[in-house]
Parts: sequence; structure tokens; C-alpha cells
Amino acid sequence: MRVEVTSTQPVANGRAFGHAGAYERLTGKVYFSVAVANPHNRRIVDLKNAVNLHDGQVAFSADFVAIRPVDASKGNGSMLLEVPNRGHQGIVRLVDGGTTDLSNVGDAWLLRRGFTVVSLGWQWDAPGPHALKLYAPIAKDHGHTITGLLRGDLMLSKPQSVIPLGHDIIGSIGGTEYPVANPRDPRNLLTVRNTRQGRRVVIPRSGWEFAKLVNDKPVPSARHIYLKTGFEPGKIYEYVYVVQNPVVAGLGFASIRDFASWAKHDPHALTPVRRVYGEGISQNGRYLRDFLYEGFNADEQGRIALDGVLAHVAGAGRGSFNYRFAQPSRDAEPTSSVDFPIDIFPFTDEPEVDPATGRRAGLLDAAKAEHVVPDIFLSCTSYEYWGRAAGLITITADGRHDMPIGPHVRVYHFTGLQHFSGPFPPKKGTGDLAGQQPMSPLPIHYFWRAMIANMDAWVRNGPPPPPSSYPRISNGTLIPLAKWTFPAIPGIHTPTEANAGWHLNFGPHWRQTGILLWQPPRVGAPFPVLVPKVNADGNEIDGVHLPEITVPLATYTGWNLRSPSIGAPGQRVPFEGSYIPFPKTKADRLRTHDPRLSIAERYPSEAAYLRRYSQAIDQLIAERWILPEDKPAMMARGRAEWAYATE
Repeated sequence: MRVEVTSTQPVANGRAFGHAGAYERLTGKVYFSVAVANPHNRRIVDLKNAVNLHDGQVAFSADFVAIRPVDASKGNGSMLLEVPNRGHQGIVRLVDGGTTDLSNVGDAWLLRRGFTVVSLGWQWDAPGPHALKLYAPIAKDHGHTITGLLRGDLMLSKPQSVIPLGHDIIGSIGGTEYPVANPRDPRNLLTVRNTRQGRRVVIPRSGWEFAKLVNDKPVPSARHIYLKTGFEPGKIYEYVYVVQNPVVAGLGFASIRDFASWAKHDPHALTPVRRVYGEGISQNGRYLRDFLYEGFNADEQGRIALDGVLAHVAGAGRGSFNYRFAQPSRDAEPTSSVDFPIDIFPFTDEPEVDPATGRRAGLLDAAKAEHVVPDIFLSCTSYEYWGRAAGLITITADGRHDMPIGPHVRVYHFTGLQHFSGPFPPKKGTGDLAGQQPMSPLPIHYFWRAMIANMDAWVRNGPPPPPSSYPRISNGTLIPLAKWTFPAIPGIHTPTEANAGWHLNFGPHWRQTGILLWQPPRVGAPFPVLVPKVNADGNEIDGVHLPEITVPLATYTGWNLRSPSIGAPGQRVPFEGSYIPFPKTKADRLRTHDPRLSIAERYPSEAAYLRRYSQAIDQLIAERWILPEDKPAMMARGRAEWAYATE
């Protein structure tokens, strides 16, 4: 409907970036209105109950940040539309290596290429004063307050007396969550258990209250729980409580859809372009999978909204994005956000059959029906096969066969990487991320640049992107967890479980209505859990290999177990992989009984190692996984890794 620009700043003091020229960074708010009667809006849960419904329209708004060429005609005509992670931008910093606010533009790769980049609020509960948020109305049932049950859970890394009701994700709040509506309602419940599928033990109501500590004394709080005996680390605490006034959260799908459509079809739009690529990482990759499944890639006129989709590290997940009392931040971690509507059928882009129910469905059914299927990259790291059930996106639901991949889809497995790139030199995580091994430091940066370039070329009818590369049942590189083995490396403990997709039931017709009545849900049988097979070094055989995997100095895994210092040492740390260095010499290997060949036995010299490292990069460039301009930086990284591994 309109745009309110609150600030306009030149990027890099007006410096010109190649053919695109000067850029500017705008911030502000976009105002929308959707018609309740439009069939493309009917899937939005509670839209017809919005309290601001007027003349058949529901208004809402969203924060935005836009990075655009000052002269739009000089841009490349393509927009990267970022779905921000819990309200925070990240793609420009990740790809260009500068800062989010562009006080440092890094190497300005996106700007030099002429891209427009927009980050747009979609999450109503995004936390913090600087988060990009969705401002959506609440819903009422013919004027009456709507109530329901909400649930949350967490596993702590240290003892504490009070926990927040919001989604606590690695020490901060990922979603602010609803406050308790009636602290004395008998349906309010607190339980504790040791593992995801462990037996829940009810904590007596007399032992806890909705409160926070002020001067070491509990004070009533609608957003906190105080446990008199204290919350212990290494245990899963789950709370169920009564809430009211649901936000029409599904409007977050309309915000991305309608902004993309506006940018392409209105020459007076804030950021006029010809092509829009939806980009999302983790939570927002799941958002994009759900966006497609729910049928939002057709705008109100039935036109395609997103021409391309880059959904990264989403695994098999979707999310709690378009339900009554939606909880967008919940993400299905190893020891929290358990049994939420995240890893739920269907998982594959082509229709598959659920052997338990006979239901047949695919992720792209709605997009195919309206002829609005975009070009899609579904990219995963090794972590997602352990923590995000990623095996399910390429196999039949019974786990027996590989599924065909549609012509508009590529599935990429980046071997040895973790959910987010760890630091180099490798370090162990801290707090909630304290693991037994240092994190995998392998970078995603270079893959992202190539993926964006490849997507842009694909949509423009240029060269097709690299073919899918992922583990498969047919060649033995994707195997049941029960058959997975790992080399007996001294001092290394291995996982005995991995996240699975489950048959969940939140009450009658919950999938059709978006109303979840049962909390927690009734849990049926799991879907098969398959993980990538590893070689004698413990590195995965399949997928797209960085030089660090092709010419290894270490083992890089998709899992990392919790440090005993934070409890539950048999459980996996969320988001992390492991870095396990090779022995330096044969004597080191023999002394420690390490089954892996030492560095000295593999490579006669640094020069020999770097020669093979260079050849591995050249192969990646030839296959279009890496851009030629990034080779010098990758070679510098290779030299640093050799020095670190052999010092």
C-alpha cells in the first residue's frame, strides 16, 4: 500500500561498484493489505478473524532494509530477498565479508555484481529492538477472545532458577513467545525428562510458579517460570501453558510474496527488478520450504512471486509459521524444540507416499498446480543429516529407495561443514554449544557466492547449475543409522542417535485448520533415519568436497557431543560438527593407536600438499562450485591450515 523510509544512507560514501555504480542503504517499513476473499490468501490461518478486518481487507506491516543501486537501471535486474533469521540480517555479511550495516563492505561481491538486496520482516515474535519484525493483527472469534495451549522446552548448560517462556536458542531468545494468560489454570504444566523420547515426569504445581527473581525473591511474571529447587543442566524441561489473542502469523508468508511481486511488476516500486530470489538460512530455509508447500509462490493475481529459492541448512524441515499461536522460532534441536511441527511429511519435492497413512504429497504440489515452480537449491551441510533429518529430502518415506528430484530442483550436500561455519583456527564451543571436540571450521562463504551466481544464470536461461550432489541409497553412501560405523579414533565418543521426522498428531484436522489442540502432540512412529557413510578417515564419502575433504588434514564430522561440563554428554550439541586432527607423524599415530594415516605419511612436503590442494580448487572451479576469483583466498586458507596442522 505504501512505504515509509526512515533513513537513506550512501554506501561507502557514494563509491561506485562496477557497472552498477553507487549504492544506498534504506531502512523503514512496508505497509500491506490483503483481501480475505482472494483464494491465494485463504490458507492464512485466522485471516478472517483478524480484528482489523475492514471492507474485506486485512492490513499489516513489516520492517525492511534495502540495499539498492542509486540508479536502478544500472543494476543487474536481480534481487536477493533475504528472509531474516529471527529478525536479523546476515547474507551480505556472509557473502561479501563486511558488516551488516555496510560500514565495512568487505569485497562488495554482491554490489559489484549489481544485485539488489532486501531483508524483510516476516516473524511477529522476532526479539530485540533492532530486529526486522512483522506487525500483524491478533485474531478474535466473532469478538470473543481466543485461547489455547502453548508449549516450550529447553535443556540448560548450567544451573539456574528461572527460565524464559520464549525459545532459548544458544543463550538468547529466538522468539519472544506469548505470555501466560491465566497462571492458575490447571492445564499449566511443567515436566522434566532426560532425552527427547524419554518419559516425562510431572513437577508438582506447588514447586514452581510463573515468576522471575528480583533481589533474589520471586516476583510474578507472565513470561518466566521459577522452579524452587532450580533447573538442572542436561535435562529437558517442558512447559505447557494457556495463552490468548493469537497473532495472524501466516501474514509473514504474504509479506515476502507481495514484496517480491511488487518489486517485479510496479516500475515505481522501492526496488524495481525483473527477478527475485528468496534466500533463507536455517529457520528461514525452513520458511521457504513451507512457503512453497503452503502455496504462497503465487501472488494474488496468480503470478510467480519468487523466481528462485536458495534454502540452506533447512534439512527436511518446515516450521511453526502459519498456525494459530504459531511459534516461528522453534527449530527441532537435539535437546530442545522437540515434537514441534517442523520435520513433518512431506519431505521431498516430488510426491511421495507415507507408508503409515497412505497419504501422497510433495513439497511442490501447490506450486505445480498453479504453474509457479521456481528454480530451487536445497543445500545442506553434514550437520543436517544428524540434526535436521536431511536424508528424508531425497528418499522414499519408507527409507528403501532414492526419490527422483524434479527438473527445477538441485540438492547439494556440502561435506564436512556444520550448520554455521565455525572459527579458524578451530575452537570448542562455549555455553550451550560446549562440545567435546572443536567445531568444524570449514567455510560456506565460497559456496554461497557460486550458488548465487549459478542461480542467477539458471533463472536467466543461462548455463544450468551443477547437478545435484548428495548421498544416495543406490550407491551405498546413505545408510541407516544402525549400519553407520566410524573409525576407532582414541578419545572420540560417537553419537548413538540422530534427529528423526515423526508422525505427530496435534488434534483433529490440525493440518487443515492450523489449530493445534493437543500439547504435547501424540507421537507415532518415526520416519527412517539415514546418514552419510564415512571412509576410513571418518570423512563422508559423498557430496561436494572442499579441498579440506579431498586433501584432508583432519576428520570433519556432522556431529559433536555435549561436553560433560554442561551435562548429558551422550547427547549432541545443536548446530555443531567436529574437527578431529590427523596425527602429525607415524610415531604419533602408533603411540596413540590412531587408525588414520598421519599427515607426514600422506604428504611428503607442504609444497606437495598445496599442489594437490590447488588441483582440488581447480576441479571445483571447473564444475562451477567455486568462482575463479576466490582461488587466491582459498589457497591462503590452505597454507594457514597446513601451518596449523603441522605446527
